[in-house]
Amino acid sequence: MHSVVIALLGVAALASVSSAQQQPSSTPEPIAIVKLLSDVQPDGTFSYEYETANGIKADARGALNNAGTENEALVQQGSFSFVADDGVTYSVTWVADENGFQPQGAHLPTPPPIPEDILKSLEYNAAHPEEEEKSERR
Repeated sequence: MHSVVIALLGVAALASVSSAQQQPSSTPEPIAIVKLLSDVQPDGTFSYEYETANGIKADARGALNNAGTENEALVQQGSFSFVADDGVTYSVTWVADENGFQPQGAHLPTPPPIPEDILKSLEYNAAHPEEEEKSERR
């Protein structure tokens, strides 16, 4: 029984030493906000913009479209940029609406283009749905 207690105390001691090593030794310096603008209207429209001393910038604006209907949607658009550890400034513009969050940036991957033959096939199928249904019955 004593060996189990000693083993558990040993594990607890190792865990506390391990977690102590993972914590930073000093508190990071706060980053100053050098610009902050915010405007919120009673109708729900809003905009904001901020910039920090380390080069982070962000802005957004939004409005509630089709308020009170089943098609009600909060539509927002904005951008942000920051300087990464590699020294490169990364910028993203975005829209968020009933279709979801749609970011764009030079560093973000994009899907390859749809081959022209596939596009033609899709257009043909959309224009001739009855022919497609008949061929499925055979």
